[in-house]
Amino acid sequence: MFLSSFEKMVAKRYLMPGKGEGFIFLVAGISLTAVMLGVAALIIVMSVMNGFRAELFDRIVGLNGHAIIQGYDGRLDDWENILKETKATPGVVKASPLIEQPLLGSFNGRVEGLLVRGMDRPNMLELKDKIVAGRIETVMQNENMIVIGSQLAQNLGLQLGQNLTIINPAGRATPFGTVPREISYQVGAIVEIGIFQFDKAFVAMPIADAQTLLLLGDKVGMIEVTSNDPQNINAIMEPLQKKVEGKALIVDWQTLNASLFETLAVERVAMFVVLSIIIIVAVFNILSSLIMLVRAKTRDIAILRTMGASRKSLLRIFMTVGTTVGALGTIAGLILGFIFLIFRQSIVNAIQFITGQNLWDPSIRFLNELPSRTDPVEVIVICSMALLFSFLATLYPAIKAANTDPVQVLRYE
Repeated sequence: MFLSSFEKMVAKRYLMPGKGEGFIFLVAGISLTAVMLGVAALIIVMSVMNGFRAELFDRIVGLNGHAIIQGYDGRLDDWENILKETKATPGVVKASPLIEQPLLGSFNGRVEGLLVRGMDRPNMLELKDKIVAGRIETVMQNENMIVIGSQLAQNLGLQLGQNLTIINPAGRATPFGTVPREISYQVGAIVEIGIFQFDKAFVAMPIADAQTLLLLGDKVGMIEVTSNDPQNINAIMEPLQKKVEGKALIVDWQTLNASLFETLAVERVAMFVVLSIIIIVAVFNILSSLIMLVRAKTRDIAILRTMGASRKSLLRIFMTVGTTVGALGTIAGLILGFIFLIFRQSIVNAIQFITGQNLWDPSIRFLNELPSRTDPVEVIVICSMALLFSFLATLYPAIKAANTDPVQVLRYE
């Protein structure tokens, strides 16, 4: 929408408060603030929701792979051939044997539930960047040494070099019944996965030690698969379905974590709809401020019409005034939203300090810190929506101003 110099001058004059127009300017300021808060809130919430999904995906899927080939009875027979066929499948980047079993752990009279994982050397080395104490190499070079999660170490009071007793209820059968199998392991490293539910139960050991603990012989429990396209994992794993039929079950990451990611998707849509209402309210404020401006400027509009201003000129002037308020609010919202996202964790910590409340309990929210990942497409959609609504709000007042009859207004002047 291109304006002439005359239209720009009038629009600029109407954007600034005139004598006796303080209330109209206040309403316009409230409208701008409301648009700013609406845009900022949408950007912040959508970025945080995207961050949640991305962080959970990276950490959960990064730990469990994109799919698993799991034996029906917890034991995968002929796993070497299945592993070879899996690695040869197009789209599969990595496949490795894995043992995973929930067990119990005991230390100094305290008992905690454990998630024991027997991992091969490459998978063990991937934990290296998550180490907070000790060394992965130490665990791999020595027998009966394990890696544990940081929260588990804290709950049990375990430190490097101390021993954790792992209890396997499915022990050896004796004439007096099944005797649980208890083996003591030395803590060689402590890791922080970043997901509370894992950190409070995670125990990793070389796959040979896990086979001994669980009496698996030379068998494994599953094969972990990583692909080059996690969103298309079903199609990638389809050729393996017939090959492992009757031996194992293929489960992808979407099925394993279906409830969690579906909940996040529903919450994401719900939050977008709810927070969009803030922008709609702001748009109604723009509408009301423009209507009051038109009423206050009725005489000026009539004079402009008698001086030769066209209806199209008046239409453009008032549309520019309203759209400018919306645009300034959108820009301010962008700046506010990005500032909040940059300092998000500091802001959360400051609020926690002031209120004395723990706003970010990782046991409830899975992750240890407030995540964020901004999607440029979503930002463009949010800004476009705010500008579009602001533009639509200007139509009625602008048409009303353009249709002003100067004869009727100036009859008694």
